[in-house]
Amino acid sequence: MLFQGSGPVAGHGQDMETFRVPLPPNSSPQTLVILDLLLANRAAWHYGYDLSRRSGLKSGTLYPILIRLADRGWLETRWADADRPGRPPRHSYRLTGEGANAAATALAVATNRRAGLRARPSEASG
Repeated sequence: MLFQGSGPVAGHGQDMETFRVPLPPNSSPQTLVILDLLLANRAAWHYGYDLSRRSGLKSGTLYPILIRLADRGWLETRWADADRPGRPPRHSYRLTGEGANAAATALAVATNRRAGLRARPSEASG
């Protein structure tokens, strides 16, 4: 998110034209639902259809989310053999270690925002 402003920056006596406030990646409500489902059973492989059914998301919303998460290195993906003859193989997904940590952080941030809490920077000691 980009904020524009002018005037002295508090305590610095300088003008600040533009400054950035970082937003956590993958923080849409739909992405958070998928991260929560994946984190609930982190070691398991999840089929896209099952994630769609459990989340209520349609494939046009779900699969772009899964692709973004995989591109970031948050998901492992693999093709799983069909469970019945004549059926096509299915793509399955699970969180990587990095993905599990990022998912837990994203969900905690979202929970704090919903609760109206703002994280404060720790005060420097010394």
